[in-house]
Amino acid sequence: MVTMCGRTFRISNGRRIREQFAITDPADVPDDYPPSWNIAPTTIQPVVRLSRDTHERELVPMRWGLVPYWAKDMKSLGLSTLNAQAETLMSKAIWRGPLERRRCLVPADGYYEWKKLDAKNRQPYAFARADGRMMAFAGLWDKWKAPDGTVLQSYSVITCDPNELAAEVHTRMPAILDESRYAKWLDPEASPREVLPLLRPFDADAMKMWPVGKNVGNVKNDSPELLVPLGGDEPGQGCLF
Repeated sequence: MVTMCGRTFRISNGRRIREQFAITDPADVPDDYPPSWNIAPTTIQPVVRLSRDTHERELVPMRWGLVPYWAKDMKSLGLSTLNAQAETLMSKAIWRGPLERRRCLVPADGYYEWKKLDAKNRQPYAFARADGRMMAFAGLWDKWKAPDGTVLQSYSVITCDPNELAAEVHTRMPAILDESRYAKWLDPEASPREVLPLLRPFDADAMKMWPVGKNVGNVKNDSPELLVPLGGDEPGQGCLF
């Protein structure tokens, strides 16, 4: 499996998240919800799903890297569940259950990907929506109970073929859903075959990308400077908001 979408960023405040994802409970997303410019696998991140009790959208903290409910332990999975390929969701047991019953949206302002320049060098690029709105990655989640009784909720980001822009850097891209498709993806009554057509490349004309510094490769670095375009003089100049 080709791994990609292994680093994202989320810098919108709580109000913007609530507005775009129609989350009505401010307790789920306070205005000062902490941003991150360098989100890495295995960290705990906010995920949007439908509440089983209220059927309203809620924001739930989950671990990036899905751990299926039947797993004996977490170590054996490594980073293999970081992403789920749209083309194999129906053919692999680890994805079939979540695809039927546990679909989610992963809020992000964008993601990073690395372009291979030669055998030893790779150039990181940042990707975002051209209109400045947040991206919503199509995701799957599951709940796992550890031997000690601890419950862990975790998720995977679904990937698909790249659009023309993303293809300049990588052979895959996250499956990004437009706002008009949120409800269908989250609808528990919608069958897998009904929602699979939603997992297609996002419109290339609605996205932008720019080269960034290699500091983003170190997960310890987490600051606005990571989004500065190479040659730029202000964080995110010309790129975001």
